[in-house]
Amino acid sequence: MDPKRIFKVVEEDFSAVNQLILDQLHSDVDLVETISQYLVDSGGKRIRPLLVLLAAKTCNYQGKDHVLLATIIEFLHTATLLHDDVVDMSELRRGRSTANAVFGNAPSVLVGDFLYSRAFQMLVQLADLPIMAIMANCTNQIAEGEVQQLTNARNPDLNEQEYREVIQAKTAILFEAAAESAGILCGVDPEQQTALKNYGAHLGMTFQLIDDLLDYDGEAEEMGKNVGDDLAEGKMTLPLIRTLENSSETDATLIREAVLKNRPEHAATIISLVKNSDALSYTLEKAEFEAEQAIQQLEKLPDNHYRNALRDLAKQALNRSK
Repeated sequence: MDPKRIFKVVEEDFSAVNQLILDQLHSDVDLVETISQYLVDSGGKRIRPLLVLLAAKTCNYQGKDHVLLATIIEFLHTATLLHDDVVDMSELRRGRSTANAVFGNAPSVLVGDFLYSRAFQMLVQLADLPIMAIMANCTNQIAEGEVQQLTNARNPDLNEQEYREVIQAKTAILFEAAAESAGILCGVDPEQQTALKNYGAHLGMTFQLIDDLLDYDGEAEEMGKNVGDDLAEGKMTLPLIRTLENSSETDATLIREAVLKNRPEHAATIISLVKNSDALSYTLEKAEFEAEQAIQQLEKLPDNHYRNALRDLAKQALNRSK
């Protein structure tokens, strides 16, 4: 399915989310509005708010608060990106210079804080304690995941299980929270709430696995970021973990040295090693498994065209270039 057709299923609600984002970015502080507008103009897939809208509609939600919830999720996500880019010293995202590259690290961190606090202001407006608990737990786990990823940087001994724990905490948890909180908003039964939660978690894992695959096998213009950024930052993602596990002693030494000591002159060679191994197909297999697990959860939800769109969203996660 064309990704645009997935968005079209909830087109009216998605337009309402976009408008609410603009409304809630208002601030009396000019720099806050300037950076916020820069973020809006830079685009973004907005998959997480889309997930909220589709999940709510799948479960026959008739109110308006799903638009507010979707906006909250997008603000939380954008705040994490702002902080992420500062920590990673990233200069390119979505094909444009990052906010920290344009405005500096301190303003980017502080505007990230503004978005976090605005999200929790909107949560108070939503006035749903179980959803607030999910969001509080989610943001805490994201912070822990980011710290753990920072701790793991330049550690060539990171294994696949440790890698999965990090991406579950820093990426999948927000997808999980988006889907589960939409279920709570709808008042679904416990089995359906668990199905939505699991769908979101598996979908988030799919997205991150494909992101990590594309970092070695994508095109910079299509991805909107530089190929090999993870390697440059000393991140042991699954493609590199798998390559290292199956490398000759000479190649393994080269990889370990590049990760430990940041040797950019080795980058092209290591990317070639990844591409010539089974690492990319192995990572894709793991992503395909996660997507299939997500799709299986949908059997417990009402059968309608919104559920079909959730199925297509999981499939689309495997077939994207950015």
